[in-house]
Amino acid sequence: MTYTPRLILHLLICLLLPLLVLAGDPEVTVTRIENLPNRLFYFDDTLVVLFHDPVRLAVMRSPDEGKTWSPISGPGEGDAVRLIDHPHNKKMAFIIGRDTTHWVTYNQGDSWQSFETPREASLGASMLSFHAEQDGWILFQGRACEDTGSGKWGGGRSCWDETFYTQDAFRSPPKLLLSQTSQCLFARSSPAFVNAPESLIFCVAFDSSNKPGGGGMHSYKESRLYSSEDWYENKKFVDLGIGKRAQGVVGLGVVSKFMVAALKVHLYVSTDGKEWRQTQFPHSALPDLKENAYTVVESTTHSIAVDILTSPSANIGTLFVSSSEGTYFVEALPDTNRNDYGIVDFEQLVGLEGVGIANVVSNREEVVGWGEAKKIKTKITYDDGSSWRLLKAPPTHLNGDDWSCNRENTESCSLHVHSVTTPHNIGRVFSSTAPGYVMAVGSVGNSLLPYEDCDTFLSTDAGLTWRMVQEGAHKYEFGDQGSVLVIVDDEEPTDNVKYSYDGGSTWSQLDLGVTVRGLVLTTIPDSTSQKFLLIGTLPRRDSGKGGRHALIFLDFAPVQTRQCTDSDFERWYARSEEGKECLMGHKQWYQRRKLDAQCYVGHKFEDPVGHEENCACTDEDYECDFNYVRQDGECVPVGPEPVPAGTCNKADDKYLGSSGYRKIPGNTCESRSDKAKDSPIMKECSEARPKEGKVSHVTHEFGSVITQHQYFPGSQSLLLQLSDGTVWQSSNEGFSWKQLYEKETFLGVTMHSFASERAYLLTDSKRIYHTTDYGRSWNVITAPEVPNNLGIPILDFHPTKSDWLIYTGAINCADTLSTNCRAVAYYSTDHGRRWKKIEEYVRNCAWARDARLKIDEREIICESYKNKKGSQLGGDYNPLELIAGANYYSKKIKLFDAVVGFASFSEYLLVAQLNEMAGTLSLQVSLDGYHFSEGQFPPSMKIENRAYTILESNTDSVFLHVTMNSDISKEWGSIFKSNSNGTYYNLAVEYVNRNTAGYVDFEKMLGLDGIAVINVVANPKEADISGKKKLQTRITHNDGGTWKPMNPPPKDSLGQEYDCRSTSCSLQIHGYTERRDPKATYSSPSAVGLMLAVGNVGEELAAYTDSDVFLTRDGGFTWEEVHKDAHIWEFGDSGSILVLVNDEEATDHILYTTDEGLTWNEYTFGQTLRVKTIQTVPDDTSRRFLLVGNAPGQSDKSILVHLDFSAITNIKCELSIEDPNHDDFQLWSPSEGREENCLFGRQTMYHRRIRDRNCYIGRRVDQPKTIVRNCTCTPADFECEFNYRRDASGNCVLVDGASPLSYDTEYEQCDGFTEFWYERTEYRKIPYSSCEGGERPDRGKRHECPGLILRGGLGGLFWGSIAMIPFAFAGLAGWYYWTKGSRPGAIRLGEHRAFGDDSPAAGVLSIIASVPIFLIAIGQEGWAWVTRKVPFLDDVFGSRTPYRSVPIDDDAEILGNYEDD
Repeated sequence: MTYTPRLILHLLICLLLPLLVLAGDPEVTVTRIENLPNRLFYFDDTLVVLFHDPVRLAVMRSPDEGKTWSPISGPGEGDAVRLIDHPHNKKMAFIIGRDTTHWVTYNQGDSWQSFETPREASLGASMLSFHAEQDGWILFQGRACEDTGSGKWGGGRSCWDETFYTQDAFRSPPKLLLSQTSQCLFARSSPAFVNAPESLIFCVAFDSSNKPGGGGMHSYKESRLYSSEDWYENKKFVDLGIGKRAQGVVGLGVVSKFMVAALKVHLYVSTDGKEWRQTQFPHSALPDLKENAYTVVESTTHSIAVDILTSPSANIGTLFVSSSEGTYFVEALPDTNRNDYGIVDFEQLVGLEGVGIANVVSNREEVVGWGEAKKIKTKITYDDGSSWRLLKAPPTHLNGDDWSCNRENTESCSLHVHSVTTPHNIGRVFSSTAPGYVMAVGSVGNSLLPYEDCDTFLSTDAGLTWRMVQEGAHKYEFGDQGSVLVIVDDEEPTDNVKYSYDGGSTWSQLDLGVTVRGLVLTTIPDSTSQKFLLIGTLPRRDSGKGGRHALIFLDFAPVQTRQCTDSDFERWYARSEEGKECLMGHKQWYQRRKLDAQCYVGHKFEDPVGHEENCACTDEDYECDFNYVRQDGECVPVGPEPVPAGTCNKADDKYLGSSGYRKIPGNTCESRSDKAKDSPIMKECSEARPKEGKVSHVTHEFGSVITQHQYFPGSQSLLLQLSDGTVWQSSNEGFSWKQLYEKETFLGVTMHSFASERAYLLTDSKRIYHTTDYGRSWNVITAPEVPNNLGIPILDFHPTKSDWLIYTGAINCADTLSTNCRAVAYYSTDHGRRWKKIEEYVRNCAWARDARLKIDEREIICESYKNKKGSQLGGDYNPLELIAGANYYSKKIKLFDAVVGFASFSEYLLVAQLNEMAGTLSLQVSLDGYHFSEGQFPPSMKIENRAYTILESNTDSVFLHVTMNSDISKEWGSIFKSNSNGTYYNLAVEYVNRNTAGYVDFEKMLGLDGIAVINVVANPKEADISGKKKLQTRITHNDGGTWKPMNPPPKDSLGQEYDCRSTSCSLQIHGYTERRDPKATYSSPSAVGLMLAVGNVGEELAAYTDSDVFLTRDGGFTWEEVHKDAHIWEFGDSGSILVLVNDEEATDHILYTTDEGLTWNEYTFGQTLRVKTIQTVPDDTSRRFLLVGNAPGQSDKSILVHLDFSAITNIKCELSIEDPNHDDFQLWSPSEGREENCLFGRQTMYHRRIRDRNCYIGRRVDQPKTIVRNCTCTPADFECEFNYRRDASGNCVLVDGASPLSYDTEYEQCDGFTEFWYERTEYRKIPYSSCEGGERPDRGKRHECPGLILRGGLGGLFWGSIAMIPFAFAGLAGWYYWTKGSRPGAIRLGEHRAFGDDSPAAGVLSIIASVPIFLIAIGQEGWAWVTRKVPFLDDVFGSRTPYRSVPIDDDAEILGNYEDD
């Protein structure tokens, strides 16, 4: 048979005719409306749509997805204030009325029933809260008000919220749940939160007996969290695990399987509504938090994602993702973009577990520092935030042209998209339930362009690859599970929409019949329909009858007439990137329509079903088991493991114990090996946890000497550095150890001074190992240069920005004969990812800001050599200029032409200025890093050539030790104390002992203010000749106002009287200068009132080997001998355990007490050691200790013994605020030797454990420091005025040759509100005292203040100048203020500095391991160095420089330039 062309054409027409007949055009229906809706929603899995008109206060209903509309029956026009859908019931919705009448529908809005509430709705809160399973259980938030008559014009109202409940969806009247609430919700308000009791309800509420105060509303600070399981017939205060401090609740919510409660600056998480845990964020997440600082973003069922505002001025944050229990957070993505409302540019893709898109600010530094516009980049994650990458740019432009950038370089050429912070449609931004389909408006290049300059892009593989589908910005929506895509122009008014049935490859145009500016394009929530709703505004000229706005119904069902069959579908795997297929133990895949299939899916209201295909288990599928912690990728036990009952009956038995791992909850991986990672393993019973009442130990031997140990504060992790250059880590307080990077030789370990979770291991190359999670993982930073070997600080840390580093390296310094060796400083604001040079030829560069010195956070200060040439190793004099650089050193200002050094102390910036022409040095002090003033000292002081040590102070004044005798082995000096503004320094006590290194026998008590202990040289004249000092101990309880001998105990520890009966007999104790372990402080930050010391009762301090151990429980007022012979000590569990070990000779045992020395127990650790130190965690709250020492005769090796007291009792001490007479603590107040228990003019109460209670404390007890009352003033509240000193009888007398300050204090005391001023006397009130009335020796003749002049006196700016040594400001780099309450774990160099060193062991790191205080110690050697560099200084101090007396009124003049600023 022959086929002619005509016949073929006829056959084709016949074949296509059925399709042409059945296929049709999309349908368009336009409904005019007067006002745009403010609420529009579909009842889930139905055709019904409701929208709320906010102007007419009316609700419209469509039964057919928006094709036709009609008013609802029930509330009339003007009655519908708010429209609310039921999130867990597809038939219910609610209309909130104006007053107490509201409406509910039980049939998708077909009919409405009214119901009454006792109160009108609280419009400012969540009006209705729902139960996820019991859809009739609903909470209603109402507002109650009453007239108070206290308003400005006689009116005034006081309002508060009340919560009501219904168990039948308001079919019966609601009942009162709780009054004075701000929020209530069901624990099971999320379907995933299934572990809580069904009826558990939480409320954030106030004291129901107190109505709101001034302003008519409650203060959030008074809010507390309550719970109930019986509709608040009985309520329970939820203390969040922190006791009565759990107040000031600002938010409560349920996110997936987690309940989150927010206090002002802390988050607490629970997975069952019963047990709460405080979230643990890295330090980088903890700035000065403010409103909207936390944003809990979309989270998975196995973790919470929280974004924290880290750059408030620029709305830039950091995204953190939690562990599976929601407690520990790790940084997932820095520099996230946010808006003013705390909304974060982050969204997960629907149905794809662990896949999300976020926007980051790539130029954060320029935005924060210079106010530049943000440059936004877009990143995507496929593994729940563990790793991120930029979006790959499409191959070409829509027209086939190449991009103007090289798309192979993703850093400069990638796709960036607009996200959540700038929404242009309702609902989700990027995706729907259509598997793998993602649409976005964005641009290709280095960063995101403005919206109107962007184009429309599509990905059909969950963001792995992209295509540009339309030029210009469009709104978009998915339908029929992605088989139909609809877009509408979002830049200009349009009369058409475009649609595609082949995944955006081709587009058809649909005319609307009207021109509108598209505002909303939407469809049913699960995107399974082919019907869409477009809401738009018509041009003004087209607005006529029916309104200017339009609801445009689009029906694409006629386009495709064939429903897809099995052959039209394909299996599509989510996360198909290589190596990222599995998440939570399974692959995820969907059946979806092939892009080119000519059919529709159908299956309306049926969400695409995600299928899971389990993967073989890998290490990523496991987490550490209970009582195990992660250390460098491995799980190690926190201590000996409890054994199952009935096992370990013999010493050589074995038991089946944990492998240390467990599968992450929710993980579905399959173990395909013989032994799963979480399978129990056999263990020796000797390694198990001992029975209750027993101590245990583990011994570790190291092949070289331990030179340094550093704890991570707040964790169980610590690091050891050995003399052979190795570093070891323990994540369980020393129970087990692992060597880090065996092939590396480390120069030193540096802890971040402000971020307790960070540490740095420095090598002799550019490689720096660092951790940001307490050593759980380590990463590498590449430094810009090798570390310097010039004794210059290598790393400097910022107090509030953990990622901001300053690194000082060296160029051409390996050769000691180099002619151009120089130090070069760099800074980084992204934790070493990028470095920018600061300056060359520097001796020190540091962030100007300090923890209390709150100046410009971007200022950098450098000691910079004037002549930028030659070698820094050379000996030629080259002045050091002090340069301050704002905006990361881009705007430099020279502060001084020549300096010796600078440092920060407390809130001051201190500079030792070298006056080259005059040949003198002076101290300059600043509060802002730019303006300086010189400190003032008494006339008898010769500040130019004495050594100074600045002593710790936190009581509104500064203690300064000035060396008066600097002969070797004969050193002593005087302690001076400043007035409240730090301007003048007065003699507090003379002849205070000092050693050759410059350290002073001075130590303040931790936990109690104003108590300090010193040793004085009782025979200064004799010692000056013989070189033998006789030391005596003095103590002050009023911050140096008076110093007294310490009261000796009546009998020794054996009950015998002391052989010392003279009036000069007192307790003498060994001070810091003799202490073998510099970290063995007398006191503990967590054991208030307790002090331990080694000493003797006598007229002078005996040799250490002739001393015994003494203890005080009341801050040094009374003492008792608790054990014979000298021992070193350590506090544990906030003082409930005290451990002693003999350090006079080798020993094989320790002594411990659990009743503060009443009884002692001996524990033998099985090996004779020469113990050098005993340590525990920095805040002394652990029951685990470390002994470090060596075997006799093996001083080149170290032995470490881990002691565990955790099993000696399992009873936890109970602290009951409500019933203090029936708990394990007592309220105690330190006494000042008065009849009343006062210290600093006030009676303050503290909690301490009752001495003989057999229980452990655990977490540190937060002391309330409750001030019961202020006390009457007594002489103990006063000290000598400037230029006065106490004589032998204790009276204040004028210093020889000095003049008193002006008696006139009118300018100081008359502030416009004070009635009288008093003439100055020889006394002044101790700044820290708050006593009232009584004796006032500081007040002379009284005068009336000249009227109420509204101006401030000197008190407007309390300021101080810290005086110190005239030269050795290099000693500032050795400042080490050791308080165990704030120490980072071990040696603290310069409060926030890492210091250089040229010691043989470290090579480039300082090992100033024993500096306890802020030391500016010079001595004669240092001054000789100055005279060599500046020869004319040699004779300049032959005559005394006259002291210029400054009257008190000149306080303001000294700092006048600050007052002006």
